[in-house]
Amino acid sequence: MISLAMMSEWLKRVGSSVPRGFSRYFILDLLKNRSCTGKEIIDIAVEQSNGIWKPSPGLIYPLLKRLQEERLIEEEGGNKYKITTKGKSTTEDLDTMNNIVKKQLDVLFRVGNVGRFIAMDILERVKIMGALLSSNVSNLTKDETARYKEFLQAELKKINTQNKDDWKNIKTD
Repeated sequence: MISLAMMSEWLKRVGSSVPRGFSRYFILDLLKNRSCTGKEIIDIAVEQSNGIWKPSPGLIYPLLKRLQEERLIEEEGGNKYKITTKGKSTTEDLDTMNNIVKKQLDVLFRVGNVGRFIAMDILERVKIMGALLSSNVSNLTKDETARYKEFLQAELKKINTQNKDDWKNIKTD
């Protein structure tokens, strides 16, 4: 189901634009629950988006015609449209796909957040270790100092060869 929250989130991100194909799914989802005229569809879209999205009649009516040609909706009396059995099946498939994609994105976001957390934690630990070692450099032997310098140069080389964009979004404070 295309929820108001999903639409609101999208509209916040992109302004008044809606993703390609959204109108089609919005209409099918709306007609799952009740029959509507084209004007009612427009009014409901405006109401649910708090006036941010106002689909034009030039978008809605040709789209209603295409949905009829695809046998996803049909016209009933009073210029109202209702969803067909094929349309209901399509929306159920869309709901299933939406749920699968949402779950996968949730996992990716969680992994991304964990990855970012781990990267920040590692950077903090390296900073602490570096500060401790730097404060004790005078107490290291020549051999220990040489190994420490070699280690730091190797790590710096790794950082310099990493894609700079990978490090831009990580804050160390």
